[in-house]
Amino acid sequence: MPPQHEHLRLKLCVSGAAETGHCGIDAYDRGLELGREIAKRNAILVTGATTGFPLWAAMGAKEAGGFTLGFSPASSEKEHIETYNLPVEYMDVIVYTGFGFPGRDLILTRSSDGIFFGCGRIGTIHEFTISFEDKKPIGIMEADWQTDEVIKAILENSHREHERIIFETDPATLVEKVVDLVKKDREHRAQFRFPVADEA
Repeated sequence: MPPQHEHLRLKLCVSGAAETGHCGIDAYDRGLELGREIAKRNAILVTGATTGFPLWAAMGAKEAGGFTLGFSPASSEKEHIETYNLPVEYMDVIVYTGFGFPGRDLILTRSSDGIFFGCGRIGTIHEFTISFEDKKPIGIMEADWQTDEVIKAILENSHREHERIIFETDPATLVEKVVDLVKKDREHRAQFRFPVADEA
């Protein structure tokens, strides 16, 4: 049986709205809990280094002792703070992509093993469609917001199959199911590995 590369930590992304006025009263608590559940599994929480729902997930991850990685649309810390008005709090590492929001979204999702979607707007939908095209394991948080319904409508009209999208109301269950999908991906990829030194 090939090695499962267990030394590599999972990178799990949380996507959601930076401005959350439309998200409902429980969005804050759900964001925190999603981040906590990711950290409990020793995964790295990945976000767009932004405010709102992704920031709440980062706060939850840090409360649970997790590690956070942010991908910024800015080209420097100065631009991140002064031009984009984005925070540096609750981030252990920020990568300054310099590609603006659309380019950042692509790097963000492709750098992640699985993607979670909470309450969002057009940027969140953009990150979803990239993840969908890339056939990433995807978790959709269902709650008192419209984002999950918008995504269902996109799927119904996409005329494309994607069997690894999970819809769930409970953050712990959602994370567990997506982590299972990510691990199956790793098991599959482990069959196509470079030989280790003692096999050469």
